[in-house]
Amino acid sequence: MEVIRVSMSKSVPDSTARAVRLALAGLGVGAGIGLIASIATSGLAVYFARRIVIPEQAPEELEILHVDGFDYDMRVQLAANEDTVVSGCYGLYFDSGAGHAQIGDILEYDPISRTVSREVIAVTSGDLRSARWGRWTGVFYPHPETLGLQYEEITLTSDVGELPAWFFPTSSEAPRDTWAILVHGRGGSRSEGLKAVPVLEALRMPTLAISYRNDAEVRVGNASRYGLGDTEWLDVDVAIDYALAHGAQRVVVFGWSMGAAITFQAASRGRNRRHIAGLVLDGPVVDWYDVLDHQARINFLPTPVARLALDMLTRPWARPITGLETPLDLNRMDWVRRAAELDKRVLLIHSDDDEFVPSGPSHALAAVRRDLVTMPKYDRARHTKEWNIDPERWNDEVASFIESEVLVNDSAAD
Repeated sequence: MEVIRVSMSKSVPDSTARAVRLALAGLGVGAGIGLIASIATSGLAVYFARRIVIPEQAPEELEILHVDGFDYDMRVQLAANEDTVVSGCYGLYFDSGAGHAQIGDILEYDPISRTVSREVIAVTSGDLRSARWGRWTGVFYPHPETLGLQYEEITLTSDVGELPAWFFPTSSEAPRDTWAILVHGRGGSRSEGLKAVPVLEALRMPTLAISYRNDAEVRVGNASRYGLGDTEWLDVDVAIDYALAHGAQRVVVFGWSMGAAITFQAASRGRNRRHIAGLVLDGPVVDWYDVLDHQARINFLPTPVARLALDMLTRPWARPITGLETPLDLNRMDWVRRAAELDKRVLLIHSDDDEFVPSGPSHALAAVRRDLVTMPKYDRARHTKEWNIDPERWNDEVASFIESEVLVNDSAAD
């Protein structure tokens, strides 16, 4: 999930101003004054509310300073920031997402010039030498071909139309009847879940990496709005339908960031919820109120503005402003409040230095549901990059959880 950026120095866009006027006209002057204290305050609140639900492409704002070496021994010098000085293996998108490189260990860090040189493991697409700006990402494998594993391009069909997906059947002659469904986060793509595929292949678990409504490769025009999990879970049900129709008896659903909010809803509201044997959640949104309060703070939004923006997401009167077909039920997506209703075994992987989604609600859920929730400690991975800082540890913890908590009923058990 990318940060929700709100520029306090820019004027509110014309589309936002029109939304405010439309809402006020629809409500009547008295109701408008009662609900929105002033045009200035409401304009900023509208802007924040719309930024939360409108899909956007993350910008390429990381400066690529220099690339040297040969293809088999290449290094890249980058501007140093809180992400690029963390050890591990990462992805670097460039050329508006057309290029991608796999970035490895830190080779040199200069705190005075604020630059860092890192190993280039591979350039998977594009010409890194000519790139000047990029985007740091946890997506190490941008496409199944970079995994070197068998896969198929398939299409799922939901009420919103066709949803592209990748299916990994596993190379084992005895695949399990427990499948994995991989659900990426807000502003991401199905590539985000590919880091989980190698360990699932080792466990002989067929796997689906899915897209869902409002994804960049699915959305049509400018009308798309994220449901923050309150609507996207329907597409997880469709993925489970596919798995059940092709030999699965049960599934483990993986969710990253907002993908975890989607996963929680599929596990509690979906028609296939009885087939979900466990959840693996990375950097999960457990409580949207907590996340959006945090996003408001880091954007220096006054509390009244932030509260009004959240109110807009949940109220029918604000639909002309947000563009949502139906208001969001943020209480239904608060799993600290709903902890007693949890009935699935869960592995929570959430770093305490997560800069986008605070780990407090994850710890709270783990504390009150020790019977179902396993939560290992991470403290330096930032948002959804626990695999990136230590792939071996992440794989071991996922494998241990699945083998001990999920696969005990699998017909292909060893």
